[in-house]
Amino acid sequence: MPWLKALHLISMVTWFAGLFYLPRLYVYHAQCEDTPGRERFKIMERKLFYGIMTPGAVLTLVFGLWMVFAYAWEMYSSMAWLHLKLTLVLLLIVYHVYCGKLLLDFRRDRNRHGHVFYRWLNEVPVLFLIAIVLLATLKPF
Repeated sequence: MPWLKALHLISMVTWFAGLFYLPRLYVYHAQCEDTPGRERFKIMERKLFYGIMTPGAVLTLVFGLWMVFAYAWEMYSSMAWLHLKLTLVLLLIVYHVYCGKLLLDFRRDRNRHGHVFYRWLNEVPVLFLIAIVLLATLKPF
């Protein structure tokens, strides 16, 4: 089981690295005024989203669900902290998908937001990270 937890954490760190960096790329992309620069950002964003973030997310979910079922769901199903953590993970998946929608908007040159919007969007995963790590380590309730 320690290997499973280690793989889950490694995947989670990979996923969050992308979640932290992609909106930062969107900040710079929204400020970019030249065509070669915009095309470069499109490549960077695509590679980050599909090559790092999404595989990290999938592996995080696979290893996390594996642990939930390996540790006997019946035992944990009554623990409120786990339900809250899983709810936050679900919301984080929604955030991930939204970042993917923004990626498509940039790819199609249909961005409707300024750099300030993306600066605020960049802070969202920090809140999720803090809450999820506190729930997983402290197991309140």
